[in-house]
Amino acid sequence: MTRNGQRLLMLIDEEPAQRRLVAALAARGGWRTLFANDGEMALAMLGTHEGMQLDAILLDHWSDDPAAADLIAELRANRPSLPILMLTANGSVAHAVSAMRAGATDFLVKPLAPERLLQALDAAVAGSAAGELRPLTEKIPAMLGFDEIVGSAPEFRAALAIAAKAARARVCVLIEGEAGVGKEVVAEAIHNASPARARRW
Repeated sequence: MTRNGQRLLMLIDEEPAQRRLVAALAARGGWRTLFANDGEMALAMLGTHEGMQLDAILLDHWSDDPAAADLIAELRANRPSLPILMLTANGSVAHAVSAMRAGATDFLVKPLAPERLLQALDAAVAGSAAGELRPLTEKIPAMLGFDEIVGSAPEFRAALAIAAKAARARVCVLIEGEAGVGKEVVAEAIHNASPARARRW
C-alpha cells in the first residue's frame, strides 16, 4: 500500500485504451495503477521500490498463448503472496482452470464491469491477507446485466440498446462479431433480462 493509503495495482497490458479504462475503474476504489507493457517489464518492476509495495497484479490476456501461464508462474515464484488476476476476452471454464493452475488468484471476463473489478481486487487482497482460498465456482463470474457492461463508443452503446430491446421481445437473436468483442457477454445479458430466464423448460 502506498503512503497516501491507496492500494497499488500493476496492469500488464500495452494497449493505451485498456490502460486508461482499468486505471479509471480502479481509481474509483482507491487504487493507483502502474503499467507494464509485457512480462519482462513486469518482472523487472517487481524489484523496484513501487514494485515492492504492490497489492495486486492484473494481467490482460487475449489468446491461448501458453506464455501467459509461464508468466503467472514466474510472478508467483517471485512474489508468492501477491494476488494475480487475469483479464480475458474468453469466459470459458477451461481458461479459468488454466489460469488458476498457473497460480492466478482470480479471473475477469471482458467487457469489464466496474463493480466486478473492484470486488475482485478487494476479495483478492482480503483473501491474500487471510491466507484463504475460494472455490473455483466462486471465481467464475455471474452473468452481467446491461447496466454493468462498460463501453463508450456510440456504435457499441447503440448495439447494446438494440440488444436490450430484443431481450424484452419474444424473438430469436443472432449476435455476430469478431473474436473477443464480447458476444457471449451480450448474449448472457440478453438472456438475463429476458422473460425466458424465469421460464421452466
